[in-house]
Amino acid sequence: MSEQATQDAAPTEAKKSWLLYILECGDGSFYTGITNELERRVRQHNDGLASRCTRSRRPVKVVYLEDCANRSDALSRERAIKSLSRADKQRLIENAGRAHD
Repeated sequence: MSEQATQDAAPTEAKKSWLLYILECGDGSFYTGITNELERRVRQHNDGLASRCTRSRRPVKVVYLEDCANRSDALSRERAIKSLSRADKQRLIENAGRAHD
């Protein structure tokens, strides 16, 4: 890779922030994960290539997003959300929707 190509690629990598996401699956269940490329990851879920859990529950749609400072923070937040009850996850999703209204 040329020096110019390396310089051009570096800002793109630096801009990739980590996201925590919750998907609603075709059967109504929730799936929680993290990524730094949301469109690619959702496409993988819908193509059956991302997780055994979502493979049989397609289609999936994003119902919640949360910015995280880095991968470590995203993993911590993912663990915390996965420990929530379904009702608590629904409240989190609903409250986020109200914040955008």
